[in-house]
Amino acid sequence: MAYRLGVDVGGTFTDLLLFNDADGRFWRHKTPSTPHDSSEGILQGVQAICDKAQISPAQVEFFLHGTTVATNAVLEGKGARVGLVTTEGYRQIMQIARSFVPGGLAGWIVWPKPEPLAALQDTVEIAGRMDANGQEVRPVNEMQIRRVLTQLRDAGVQALTVSLINAYLNGAHEQRVGELAAEIMPDVPISLSHEVLPEMQEYERTLTTVANASMRPVVGRYVRNLRDRLRGAGMAGSLSLLRSDGGLMSSEKSELQPVNLLMSGPAGGVTGAIWVGRNAGIKNILTLDVGGTSTDVALIENLDARRQRTTEVAHLSVRASALDVKTVGAGGGSIAYVPELTKALRVGPQSAGAVPGPVAYQKGGTQPTVTDANVVLGYLPENLLGGSFKLDRDGARRAVQTIADALGIGLMEAARGIIDIVNENMFGALRMISVQQGYDPRDFALMGFGGAGPLHVNAVARLMGSWPAISPVSPGVLCALGDATTRMRTETARSFSRRVSETSEEVVLALLEGMAEQTRAELRAEGIADADLSSQFELDVRYEGQAFEVPLAIDPALLRKDGLAGVTARFDAEHRRLFTFNMDTAHELVNLRAVALGPALELPAPRLAASDGNVARAKIRDHALWADGQMVPAVIYDRVRLLAGDVIPGPAIVTEMDSTTLIEAGCVGTVDSVGNILINLA
Repeated sequence: MAYRLGVDVGGTFTDLLLFNDADGRFWRHKTPSTPHDSSEGILQGVQAICDKAQISPAQVEFFLHGTTVATNAVLEGKGARVGLVTTEGYRQIMQIARSFVPGGLAGWIVWPKPEPLAALQDTVEIAGRMDANGQEVRPVNEMQIRRVLTQLRDAGVQALTVSLINAYLNGAHEQRVGELAAEIMPDVPISLSHEVLPEMQEYERTLTTVANASMRPVVGRYVRNLRDRLRGAGMAGSLSLLRSDGGLMSSEKSELQPVNLLMSGPAGGVTGAIWVGRNAGIKNILTLDVGGTSTDVALIENLDARRQRTTEVAHLSVRASALDVKTVGAGGGSIAYVPELTKALRVGPQSAGAVPGPVAYQKGGTQPTVTDANVVLGYLPENLLGGSFKLDRDGARRAVQTIADALGIGLMEAARGIIDIVNENMFGALRMISVQQGYDPRDFALMGFGGAGPLHVNAVARLMGSWPAISPVSPGVLCALGDATTRMRTETARSFSRRVSETSEEVVLALLEGMAEQTRAELRAEGIADADLSSQFELDVRYEGQAFEVPLAIDPALLRKDGLAGVTARFDAEHRRLFTFNMDTAHELVNLRAVALGPALELPAPRLAASDGNVARAKIRDHALWADGQMVPAVIYDRVRLLAGDVIPGPAIVTEMDSTTLIEAGCVGTVDSVGNILINLA
């Protein structure tokens, strides 16, 4: 029997989900994360979940993993020291950058300019030049290259980037520098810009390659360490990591191109939501992934998540495909406070995190958090994780009372105020990916997951008008489910830069077919059969004279049928949806990309038995919670005992091992055939 194991490492918990491919049965487990060395927590979880399923780690064929290790390296400034080799006259490329200052008009007065990832003293120039058509104008000087590389080696750089002008058209010079570097500094990982990002715009190409180089030692160490430990525990299956764009890459490839892992963490939840949507028959979904520190939101249209061509982490913006996920500092651990100056209640982005955590967790937290407000209002019952985890309700009340005193209002009003504000913050993030991108949120269902998503999904759906609000099965480990149910993906790109009127379908298709074959060969080398592979094309199109382009995913068969006229028509429609107008100028093709995909995993969701019409069998006890300005009677249910077709009138609370779902007054929850709770207005 084949087993696959999805593992998602978060800031607070490491989530594991083990699937039996043969019959769709699954086991889930949560274990505390070990931030000093994530592989420790992973290994403890692997042993525990294999014991639960009564199998040995050797029976796990696929180990699929979403990680924030690359993201944290950027956020904490723990990347490697990078040496950069540029063309003569381009030494200041990282310092000049894009001269973009974020913030208001006077932003430059208070903006601390981030340090470039490759320092000026670690940047060297070499002679040699390619022209704009990729023809050699001046050859490189090997004596000079050896001299500058020795200088970088002696200075102690830990990673090397080679980014020469126009190398995206002809990488021969970069290749030669790479060969000499391998000889002079054999232990230093080398990133060449024409391999990492063969696209025009030298600053973006250089920045992306430098970012890739800075993460390589950190990610490489982590991946090798994890691989060795898993092998030591007897797991012989393949180890793959989740890419920012929601696909999978082998652990070996991730050591070479960690720049594709920057959004690996949030991507798991989105791919998990797509799997749930497919099984529940819901095609358009907004996702609400609420963790302890932050909330990630994304938009899924027709069971396909929106992607973007840039990945942003803090002030770093690199050119790498990623799911279009927006993050706000609003989570269960977000701290509520009343600033002295304004006397107006604020919530987040500061978080109590895993340590010391919310006051109710009794781990030393003293400041009131969103979780504490949920406890005070009765939305989070005292017994969590099946009764193994007791919450301190009195401690939570004392903490929230400090907010009530500062505002001069009652305890319950203060607690409800905290929840209302955090819900509005989530609503703001959801507007950014829906309304601001030209989508009507009323055409989408809202799916809440992560530890705290199902607590807030009902209230946020009310703000958005997005029904039903969905609480999926095992919402707390949905990211791990996404890791376990996604497919291998690889892509390659090249700049083209021609007017549509000056090229032909044959030329574009020939280039794309060649690129598609290259990506398919990569996946064949990973052991995927040719019959299981599929290809997609992506074209970046713009109006002539524009400085930005719109990426379009195109099916190869569709491109052959409709030709370039079909592409420009699609671009016009997308441009109108995004910006409400079109232009009369010529269309320009900017970049071409080919994507190869491995087989989609047809994992069935286990079906529930049909309801007997009596939901009382799942009732744990009566309860009281705050709704419409007063305490009202409610019921707490056990999710494990719910059956397909059960109807739960609000206000009600449904508890399970890894999460708690709140159904508000005036709403009703219905259990579908695979166990999702669909909440609608009564």
